[in-house]
Amino acid sequence: MMAPTLGIGPGIMEAMAYGVIMLVSAGMILAVMLAAWRIGIRLGRADVVDVAWGLGFVAVAWIVRASADGSPARQDLLVALTTIWGVRLAAYLAWRMRRTPEDRRYAAMRRRLGDRFDQVSLVSVFLFQGALMWVVSLPIQIGQVAETPEKIGVAGVFGVALFGVGMFFEAVGDWQLARFKAKPWNAGRVLDTGLWRYTRHPNYFGDFCVWWGIFFVAAATGPGTASLPSPVLMTVLLMKVSGVPLTERHLERRPGYADYVARTNTFFPGPPAGEPEHEWG
Repeated sequence: MMAPTLGIGPGIMEAMAYGVIMLVSAGMILAVMLAAWRIGIRLGRADVVDVAWGLGFVAVAWIVRASADGSPARQDLLVALTTIWGVRLAAYLAWRMRRTPEDRRYAAMRRRLGDRFDQVSLVSVFLFQGALMWVVSLPIQIGQVAETPEKIGVAGVFGVALFGVGMFFEAVGDWQLARFKAKPWNAGRVLDTGLWRYTRHPNYFGDFCVWWGIFFVAAATGPGTASLPSPVLMTVLLMKVSGVPLTERHLERRPGYADYVARTNTFFPGPPAGEPEHEWG
């Protein structure tokens, strides 16, 4: 004789499974951000949150993989993509932190708040970014719960290809910028070669492609389409909030930057409007 189900239908059971996974993910993100906050206090620099940003997504991917009973192929793919992206980003930012002072945004906030900085930053920096992480990680969460379809599918293949394009632009763009900055004679100059010849922000464009790619992998399942707020939020952040606008305001006073803006696409890559008069390093 079958055990009684207390009137709980399959739809309700499925909704409960998604709810549990979202709570588990929220708990993991909270733990990562609290740990990062404590490390930031000890090091005296809040930009450890940037390293935690990449690692937090990796932690979410793995905890969901251990907790959900979705399609193993899709779970493994989402975990692999997230781990590749998150570990590379965290390693690059940790390497950069060792060579530079605290990020100017947090340094200015520290000067303004004084002794209150640690307490205020817990909410306004670490927990706030944790909330953003929870939304952006929705494809990693939802995409690992659905058991069907078992195959990756056309949408998944397209997502992997888009992810690959994004990783290329993000990783190569960061590498070209780091190599450019390492040469003393480039101080105060504008990088306008390599990928930076076709877009002023190849690393941000790469991040854009990565998260739309991960979304398409998750969207191969019906419920995965509900994670659309993830790539939409990331797009808004990159193009309108903390990505392009902040960087452009910091660079706009550099000699030659106005000319660079005039001939180079802001975000999406494209052929330059004209050749630069000089190519630096």
